[in-house]
Amino acid sequence: MKPEIRLTDPRALRGYAHPLRMALVGLLRREGPMTATQASEHLDESVPNCSYHLRQLARYGLAERAEGADARERPWRATAQNTTWDDLSDDPAVRAAANELNAGILDHYVARARTHLAQRAFEPVDWRAVLGFGDALVHVTAAELAELTRRIEALLAEYDERLTDPSTRPAGSRAIGVIQLVVPVEPFSAAEPGEPGPADEPGPAREPGPAAAEGTGR
Repeated sequence: MKPEIRLTDPRALRGYAHPLRMALVGLLRREGPMTATQASEHLDESVPNCSYHLRQLARYGLAERAEGADARERPWRATAQNTTWDDLSDDPAVRAAANELNAGILDHYVARARTHLAQRAFEPVDWRAVLGFGDALVHVTAAELAELTRRIEALLAEYDERLTDPSTRPAGSRAIGVIQLVVPVEPFSAAEPGEPGPADEPGPAREPGPAAAEGTGR
């Protein structure tokens, strides 16, 4: 599996912006190769529906066939551990498609948070103490925020080996999604003369969730 796949085509961006396709990619990255039938059992979806969307993911390079013991239905596997894309393109079609994908991913995050809240009462006390939501307010420049993000990613990278090698996971460990939302408190206002605006701060849009748990990025 490649470390990363980068989407640049508007069709691929829109093609990935589908709740079931995101869930399927995350499932394959988290659990490894599986058939459409197995995926349907994990996601409580119909086999034909999973089969169709897996084929669509293959069109965009996000999934591919893997070798399997059953010649009648070969399993599918994810092609990369993370997905990235660029939403700073000068092409309006690419920007619109990237925004559509960003909105779909945000909806995915909210749905996962609501699922956790619904099940939170059944979590062991030690897990309830460390799971949940929080936020912090910081006053930083764009360069400082980029450095802060890099440091956070470096901390998370210390656990990367456990993504692909189950033998490195300690007893009692679980797949946990660390969802990163870096958003301004107030809308952007026009910069002072000589100050850089948003377009002067290039960088890839990286899908941070479902993070390590489902492998769609950080």
